Amino acid sequence: MTPENKPLQPSRPLSGEPASAGPPATGNHNAAVRRIDIAIVGAGAAGLFAAAWAGRTARDRGLSPAIVAVDGARKLGAKILVAGGGRCNVTHWRVADTDFAGSTPPAIRKVLARFTADDTVAFFKAAGVELKREDTGKLFPVTDSARTVLDALVREATHSGAELVHPARVEAVVRDTDGFLVTTSAGPLHAARVILCTGGKSLPKSGSDGGGHALAASLGHSITSPIVPALVPLVLPTGHWITELSGLTLPTELVLSSATGKRLTACTGSTLCTHFGLSGPAVLDISRHWLVARHDAATAGTPPVRLSINWLPGTPAGGVDTTLLEARGRGTLAILREHLPDRLARRLCELAGAPTSGDLPREARKRLVTLLTSTPLELTGDRGFTLAEATAGGVPLSEVRLDTMESRICPGLHFAGEVLDVDGRIGGFNFQWAWASGFLAGTAAAAS
Repeated sequence: MTPENKPLQPSRPLSGEPASAGPPATGNHNAAVRRIDIAIVGAGAAGLFAAAWAGRTARDRGLSPAIVAVDGARKLGAKILVAGGGRCNVTHWRVADTDFAGSTPPAIRKVLARFTADDTVAFFKAAGVELKREDTGKLFPVTDSARTVLDALVREATHSGAELVHPARVEAVVRDTDGFLVTTSAGPLHAARVILCTGGKSLPKSGSDGGGHALAASLGHSITSPIVPALVPLVLPTGHWITELSGLTLPTELVLSSATGKRLTACTGSTLCTHFGLSGPAVLDISRHWLVARHDAATAGTPPVRLSINWLPGTPAGGVDTTLLEARGRGTLAILREHLPDRLARRLCELAGAPTSGDLPREARKRLVTLLTSTPLELTGDRGFTLAEATAGGVPLSEVRLDTMESRICPGLHFAGEVLDVDGRIGGFNFQWAWASGFLAGTAAAAS
């Protein structure tokens, strides 16, 4: 490894020892190609974590590698700063493969087992960031400030010897006989190893605009289909009655079913009615499942999937029907108000043609029970990657060695974070994936 690790200014070309191998750079043709040991593409959560552990691993072996992390975002760590409402939900106290979607559970479980939530807590404590557990199981910094988390990551990465260059976009990564030529807008690099931590396509202003998928594909990897937003609000038709309840928040169960009525998956939690449709944890969690299933049905030419909402989560239709029958004479609205906000209760009665007081006719009761437990949602789409918190799809884990996160297709190339086909539900799980995969990629790249 080279001991030299000169500070860089992103406004000037990357400089250093010229490289003799590889094709010419496409970004800055006149710049000398600097040789380094590890190039990290993307300095978000996974990239900073990989940088910190790469430097630590090399230092423990008595080595002083040249590690450069390049990020195209104007503001470093933008996703970290906006996560958890600006507080940064660092992880969850209990993490399992069932909290994730995308690649197979055994593959996800193997990666998560190498760096657990307890390891995350220990890392940040050593870095000066105490975490607190809230009733939801989410872990936040005691400062309630995402800046605390980002500052600690940057500090740990730079103290380990990594050099952070931004804003500088990586335009191409080309494999040659002894490494990779990395073309950036700040000048070319030649790296023995590359860790791709570009993110997916969510929140593109943070730098994760899908460029990492193109880089992975150029190096021989496949990208799953579809690539869709995850943890994203869903949109209802303009003027839909639910949009008239904007601002209403309540617990619900969202159920995704096939066209034949087969239950595919369900998510329970808080739901927020908005002027455009639906948001809140339960909606965000179900969104990727609905989008992927909708795409798959359209591709196969089969009838579309259905999404419905149970306004009384945990209560089946039969139970609701019994409650309404047994409360005869009390008035339907009075019964519903015990479980639902007044505005929603009145609207459901109106839609079902059910009188709010007096006797409830049998047919009106049946319609009301259906609306209460399985209101069909005629969704028109989602709010897009701009407002999505994660990306569903990416590089399949089957193309990666799970103990090192190294490519099975392109030796010397490692992956970490959201660029891979793994996305977690809301609650800090996507960050835990970034920490675990970043740890494996960083330590393995340095150990090599």
